[in-house]
Amino acid sequence: MNPPKCDELDYIHFLVAAQNVFSNTEAARCHPCAGTHGPAHAASTRLLYRCQADGNALWEEVQHGVSLTTGFLIIDDTTLDKPSRRAIELVRRHWSGKHHRVVVGINLISMLWTDGKAHLPGDVRIADTAHDGLTKNDHFQAMVTAAAARGCQPHLLGCDRWSDRVAHVKLVRALNWQWLTQLNANRLVDPDGSDNRPIRAVLIPRHGAIVHLNGYGFINVFKIAPPDGGIAYWATSDLGMSVAQGAEYALYLWRIEAYHRGITQFCGIERAQHRSAVAQRNHIGLALRAFLRLESHRLRTGTSWFEAKAAIVREAIRAYLAQPLYTQISTA
Repeated sequence: MNPPKCDELDYIHFLVAAQNVFSNTEAARCHPCAGTHGPAHAASTRLLYRCQADGNALWEEVQHGVSLTTGFLIIDDTTLDKPSRRAIELVRRHWSGKHHRVVVGINLISMLWTDGKAHLPGDVRIADTAHDGLTKNDHFQAMVTAAAARGCQPHLLGCDRWSDRVAHVKLVRALNWQWLTQLNANRLVDPDGSDNRPIRAVLIPRHGAIVHLNGYGFINVFKIAPPDGGIAYWATSDLGMSVAQGAEYALYLWRIEAYHRGITQFCGIERAQHRSAVAQRNHIGLALRAFLRLESHRLRTGTSWFEAKAAIVREAIRAYLAQPLYTQISTA
């Protein structure tokens, strides 16, 4: 049997370099040996069916840049847009924070490690309840358990409002981790030992308040007015955290939003043209490993993801300007 002409690194490097078109046909055209001895576009397709580009493969690459005993772990989800792609097996209707409405796409749940500067994905899951029966909350607990098994002892675990269930924060407490999350305005708390009431009905001073979360125990709550208006209720298990610390840590949690923009804009994570769930999953896994290379380069050199991608094209344009291929037809 002949060895495969396309491996995982070939595909990852193509995703790093490609700008607009991320198809397997384009990958074959861009290969250094394109032509008689280069791979056919089916080589990339076969790769996506045989490789195992899951969260474990991602962790193998990222673990050397992650400090297990410091930093923050952040869990959040994003929806990869797949308009008019209902034939793709993983595509469902999900809420999109980008569009602020329900859209057709693939729901990606990520665990990110950050020290305030880095954006390092440590685990990833895809919501596919119709086939595996697992909800986003099930994936949350599985990711936290896996992180603990790897020896993670983060300074703080941050998560979005959809993952503020009491079962989740109890799991985090059982691991001796601290957590920080937003609470929904109707979350029941008891501020004074009298009765449970929605947190929106509780008077919370500027410095925060210690309240009893129904079904959990005492937590520290801050009431913050975001720049876009409205009221945000932030809660933490750290009863000694100040409102200034809470605001600083909340900014750390926004790192995952920058990460979501990075993987969609620079790695072609939404652009796989495959109907199979296996191919889609492996494309997503390899796209995240492509992002990891851009992020590692940024941390080493200070070069932004955009500039790193632009530098690849800039070299190609410079070579073209030195020897233009397309010239005006002479009329003499």
